[in-house]
Amino acid sequence: MLAEELASRRRQRFVGRGAEIERFRDALDRREPPFAVLYVHGPGGIGKTSLLEVMARCAADAGAGVVRVDGREVEPSRAAVSRALDCDGEPSFARAPSSRNGAGSDPRLVLLIDGYEHLAELDEWLRTELLPGMPPSTVTVLAGREPPRAAWRADPAWRDLLAVAPLRNLSAAESRDYLTRCGVEPDLHGRIVARTYGHPLGLSLLADAALRGGARAVEPLPRDVVGALVQRFVEVVPSGWQRRALAVCALARATSEPLLRAVLDEGQAREAFEWLAGLPCVEPTADGLAPHELARDALASDLRWRDLELYGHVFRRVRAHLQERLRTTRGREVLRAVSDFKFLYRGVPVEPSPIDWSAWGRHFPETPGVDDQAAIVAIAGALQGEESAALVRHWLDRQPEAFTVVRREDGVVRGFLALLDLTAASQADREADPGAQAAWDHAHRIAPPRPGERVTQLRFVVDADAYQDPSPTLNAAPLVTNARYLTVGVPAWDFLTLQEPEKWHAFFAAADFPRAQGAGFVVGDRRYGLYAHDFRRVPLEALLERWTEQALQQDPSLVPAPAAEVLVLAENEFCDAVRQALRDLQRPDLLARNPLLRTRLLRERAGSGEPDAALLGDLLGEAVGALRGHPRDDKLFQALEATYQRPAPTQEAAARALGLPFSTYRRHLTQGVTRVCSGLWQQELRDGSLLAGRLE
Repeated sequence: MLAEELASRRRQRFVGRGAEIERFRDALDRREPPFAVLYVHGPGGIGKTSLLEVMARCAADAGAGVVRVDGREVEPSRAAVSRALDCDGEPSFARAPSSRNGAGSDPRLVLLIDGYEHLAELDEWLRTELLPGMPPSTVTVLAGREPPRAAWRADPAWRDLLAVAPLRNLSAAESRDYLTRCGVEPDLHGRIVARTYGHPLGLSLLADAALRGGARAVEPLPRDVVGALVQRFVEVVPSGWQRRALAVCALARATSEPLLRAVLDEGQAREAFEWLAGLPCVEPTADGLAPHELARDALASDLRWRDLELYGHVFRRVRAHLQERLRTTRGREVLRAVSDFKFLYRGVPVEPSPIDWSAWGRHFPETPGVDDQAAIVAIAGALQGEESAALVRHWLDRQPEAFTVVRREDGVVRGFLALLDLTAASQADREADPGAQAAWDHAHRIAPPRPGERVTQLRFVVDADAYQDPSPTLNAAPLVTNARYLTVGVPAWDFLTLQEPEKWHAFFAAADFPRAQGAGFVVGDRRYGLYAHDFRRVPLEALLERWTEQALQQDPSLVPAPAAEVLVLAENEFCDAVRQALRDLQRPDLLARNPLLRTRLLRERAGSGEPDAALLGDLLGEAVGALRGHPRDDKLFQALEATYQRPAPTQEAAARALGLPFSTYRRHLTQGVTRVCSGLWQQELRDGSLLAGRLE
C-alpha cells in the first residue's frame, strides 16, 4: 500500500534524536517507567511529528498498545478528545488496552498526543483528570511548540513524574547524514547546513530545492522555501505593528521593550513584546527575546522582500537605538553593546566569512592575568612557530594592555588577540617586529599620520582550535577594535594581520578594509598579509552608512561615492588652506574650490549634506568670533575682522581704522591667523562621528 511505502521512506530518512528515543525505549522496558509524561517541545518544523512516528513504531515493536491523537485535527474540548481516545469521557478507559491496536495481553499503553499547543485550553483537565486516571505503567508523550506550563512544575507530584525534552536543530553530522540519505550531492552539504542551521524542515525544503535545481536553487533561500518557513514559524499573517515588531526581532540579537519603543508607538511596545514572546519560534534570553536562527533568516528575508522601505525604516531605527546605547554604555558592558551593534550587519551576503555567527555573543574577550601569559605564548608557538612566540613575548613586555584572551567554558585560555598602538611604540620596538614595521611603513607610504593621530594594528589573532578560521577568538576581533574606538578614539590607520589574507579578501574588501598591497611580511617560515583602513579618508559614520546599504540591498559591492571620501591634509597643507579661505572669504566662487571642503572637519559639519562655500564661511566666522571678548585675544579678533570679515580696501587702511601702527597690526593679524589655524586643526584631528563626546 502507498501508506506503507511512505512510512518506509520516512524511516529511511529519519536521523538524530537518539537521546530522546533511547529515553523513551528505556521507559518501555521498565516495569515502572521513570516518568509518566515525556513532554517534547520545539518550534514548528523541528521534527516533533517525525519523532512521534518513530516512538509509535518502537512502542508497537515492544508489544505496547498505541493510541495517537493529533491536536491539530481534534476540537479542543473534553468530548472531542474523549472520542478520539474512544473512552466516552471516562479517564479509566486505559485499564484494558489489550482490546486495541493488537496489543494482546500486554498491559502497557503508550499515549502519543501531537500538536499539544492546539489543546492548550484543556491542559488543566489533562493534567488533573485524564492522565491521573491512566494505569501507572502508561507512558504518555505530549509534543507541542510551547514548553510545559508552570502548573506542571508547581505540582510536586508531577514534578517527579514529568520529563521535558526540548528539541533543537540537528548537528552538522546528523544534517549531512540526512542530506546523504536524500541523495543531495556532497559538495552542497556544507552550504545547506550553514543556511538551515540544521533545522529539519529547512533541511528538507532545501534538499528538495537542491535535487530540483542544484547549487543555484539553495543560495539565497528560495522564495517558496522562505514562504513555507514563515508560515510554519508565524501562523497568523502579521500586519501593522506586528510586522514592524517581527522586523525588530529578526534584526536585533535580542529584542527588549525599550528597543521596541524606539521603533513602535509608545503604547504598542508592551503588547508587541508579549506577542513576540508567544511565538513558538521565539525564545527568552538573558537580554530579551531572540528567534531561532533559521526563523530569523526567513523572517528577515520575507519582510525585506515584502516591504523594503518599511524594513529599511526599522533597520535605521534599531541602528539609532544601538548607537545611543554605544554612547552611554560603560565598563564591561561596552563589549556586549558592540556585539549587539555588529550583529545588526550580519546579513551582508559575503562568502566566505571569517565570522562564526552561530557562536556570536557566547564568548567575550577578557583582560588576561599574569598567569595567562604562559598560555598565550604557548598557543602562539604551537600555531605560528617559535619566532612568532618570541614576538608575542616582546609585545607582552612592551604593551601588555594590548592583549585580550578568549576562554573556554572551564576558564582555560582558548585564544588571544593583541591590538597594538604603533604610534606609542618606540622605533626599536617596531623594527623588532616585521609585522609592526610593515604596517607602519605602509601608513607612512600611502598617507602619513599627522601629529596626534594614531596607527593601530590587530597584530595577533590566534585560536588554539581553529587558528584563524571562524572561531570565538576571530569573532572577538571586531569587538576588541570597536571597543577601542569607543574608549580611546578612532585611529587614523587601523590594520589587521592574517596569515592567509587572500582567503578573506572579498569579505574585508566589502567592508572597506582592503588588503594593503605590497605590505606582506615573513616571520619564520610563514607569510602574512595586512588589511588596512584609513579612517580619515572614509570616517566611521560613512562606513556604517555603507554597511547599512549593503545589508538592506543585500549587495556587498555597494561602495561610497567618491565625493564621500575625505581629503587627508598635512598640518602645513591644512593651514595653507585656512589662510587661503580667509583671503577668499568675500568670494564664494573661490571659497567653493578650497580643499577644506573635502576634509573630515567640513564633511562631519555638513552631516548628510554636501559641504559648500556658505558652510565653510560660517565655520571661519565661528573660529574668528571665538577670539572675541577675551582681553588678550580681542585685538587679534579686531585685526581679523578688519582684514577678512569687514575688509578695509588695504591692510594699511585697516591698520589706520584700528588706530594701530602697521607693524603692530601685522603682528596681531599673524597671531590671529595662527590661532584660527590651530583651533581648526585641532577640530580636524579630533575623533568624530558617532563616538563624539563618548566617555568623557
